[in-house]
Amino acid sequence: MALPKLTPDEKMQALAKAQQMRSQRADIRVKLKSGMITLQEVLNDADDEVVGRMRVSYLLQSLPQVGKVTSRRIMDEIGIHENRRVRGLGKRQVEALVKRFE
Repeated sequence: MALPKLTPDEKMQALAKAQQMRSQRADIRVKLKSGMITLQEVLNDADDEVVGRMRVSYLLQSLPQVGKVTSRRIMDEIGIHENRRVRGLGKRQVEALVKRFE
């Protein structure tokens, strides 16, 4: 499938939207790291476009004292694929993550 041809204006709009999404994800990560919001609050917002498109591993690595190795191990224990996004998590997976980080 070929990509659609975008006009220069459409390209600029897409780039601006991508930058906005990255900024909002970075803000969520900072709030998680500092404890201003909890993992459960973020997971409850899975319908939000910014949160829903975030990779679970990226989200877990935003938590204090959780790095790449720890997040991968936790995801393996729960049964979450490394490329899974927050919107694609099942109810039991969300419950397991929340229980793990209470």
